[in-house]
Amino acid sequence: MSAPIEKLLRDAKVDLVVARVEKDPSVINDIIRYLKSEIRSIRFNAVLALGEVGQKATLGVSNLAECLADDDWSICREVARSLGKIGAPAKDAIPELCRYINNKEMSIRKEVVISLGKIGFASQESISNLMNSLNDENEEIRTEAAKSLGKIGPDAYNAIPDLMNSLKDIGWAVRNASAHAISRIGEGSTRAIPSLIVALEDPDWRVRYRVIDTLAMIGEESVPAILEVINSKNPIVRKGAIEALGELKLANPEILEKLSFLLHDKVEYVRGKAADALRSIGKEAISTLIKELKVANKEMRILIISAIGGMGINATAAIPSLIESFKDSKSSVRVEASRALGRIGLNSEDAIIALQEALNDSKSIVRREAALSLGNIGLFAAKIVPALIESLKDKKPDVRWRASEALGKIGVDNQEVITGLKNLEHDKFDYVSESALNALDNITEK
Repeated sequence: MSAPIEKLLRDAKVDLVVARVEKDPSVINDIIRYLKSEIRSIRFNAVLALGEVGQKATLGVSNLAECLADDDWSICREVARSLGKIGAPAKDAIPELCRYINNKEMSIRKEVVISLGKIGFASQESISNLMNSLNDENEEIRTEAAKSLGKIGPDAYNAIPDLMNSLKDIGWAVRNASAHAISRIGEGSTRAIPSLIVALEDPDWRVRYRVIDTLAMIGEESVPAILEVINSKNPIVRKGAIEALGELKLANPEILEKLSFLLHDKVEYVRGKAADALRSIGKEAISTLIKELKVANKEMRILIISAIGGMGINATAAIPSLIESFKDSKSSVRVEASRALGRIGLNSEDAIIALQEALNDSKSIVRREAALSLGNIGLFAAKIVPALIESLKDKKPDVRWRASEALGKIGVDNQEVITGLKNLEHDKFDYVSESALNALDNITEK
């Protein structure tokens, strides 16, 4: 025989009460009745159970709201929390919830603020009270108030000025939540652009990350303000402005010009972010990168080539410039060119020929990367199989390793390939022999 609801509530068997509701929704009426029990534990667990039931407990919203006046502060706190768990159907409880948003007990204030966000109804009373809570003495409550305004979304438009002020809050969590809320509110976020730009100097990287994300979500309207600070004396601001432009991915001529200039910034991480941003913009930035490649120093040539490679087949226009890079005296530049051609030269005869020639480079690391890239190109590189077979005899094990791997990926099955790979079965370097065996398996299984 099943235990009565009263006993389950008294014994804190809330999970069993919720299970009863799942089988018989009318049990909710019994739970509501016990909200007025004289026994504290029964009242508390009845409140808890209705919250766990969620939206199915809509009938109990008004009864729960009355329990906010309970003499026991912990029950009041749990009522606020449960109303939030019920969510949107609890919107009629907002006026009563707001009466407790300034309660002297911090945990009650916190749960009220959180629940207003979960209910998500943009009543004037809800929004104005959450705006006031942005100034609460407790940092955690200020943070939750910002989050709740963000959850309410575009209808919380009037909170934008207050959230802008919160970008200056002493607590990083408040600043972070405020920036996120501005982006979630969306409509009207352009008003927050000046404050967001200032917040690019925030000392906490997590806040700057959120600010950058928010500027990107606002969209093209944020570009003029970003461009105004992109040459800031503060490298952190320059970096943040570049990242925001990279996320926007706009092939605006002015943006391309600014990013091109910053490829020569005196700060390394700023240069790197400029290259990343151009890569993110994509095909429209190829001509800019090609132009800069011709005048860049060694470090920047590597960054630019890496950015080009990151664009994949969209960067085919850069293949001639990459091939030209094989003439560079710096082996690190030739290495990066080899890697990039493996990503963008999938259908290019010129790229394959250049990589074939790189198999004879004086530096083994270049030869290794050339072999690796030819493997990445796959069957289209079948015509240079003889050159890869020759690389199986390279004195450097890393080259033999990548050459055997490439032959396995290309998959040409002829006696020369099989013999060359079998000659590596007993290579003194285990990883080379293992690669050769794997390549043989790949070829013979086809």
